[in-house]
Amino acid sequence: MQHVNPEVQRCEVPRWHLLKSQLQNYSPREFAAKLSSMEDAVLIDVRTVAEHQEFSLPGSILMDYLGDAFLEDLEQLDEDKHYFVYCRSGRRSVRACTLMRNAGFNHVHHLDGGLVAWEQSNPD
Repeated sequence: MQHVNPEVQRCEVPRWHLLKSQLQNYSPREFAAKLSSMEDAVLIDVRTVAEHQEFSLPGSILMDYLGDAFLEDLEQLDEDKHYFVYCRSGRRSVRACTLMRNAGFNHVHHLDGGLVAWEQSNPD
């Protein structure tokens, strides 16, 4: 029987899970309810142009997290508004929300699971 060093065998949590744990994460139903209850809410889709054109949540603005202009677009936003951020699965939006939070945005709301979760729950 081979002995395994417990230091080598540890299971590390992926970085994006650690980042996500520091955000305000909402299920699709919570996200939709909170979004509709705020007058100054801004809905941001951080997917690509092609993804946004194929399907997007009504009223969302596109800020492609992987695009060249993402940071410049971020600088144009009012830090005091409420931002509701989503992507396909929740990974890009976790990173986008983390950048926003680190840049001083006070009200960033994340759609946990992204559009995959949204479509599975089918909120009104």
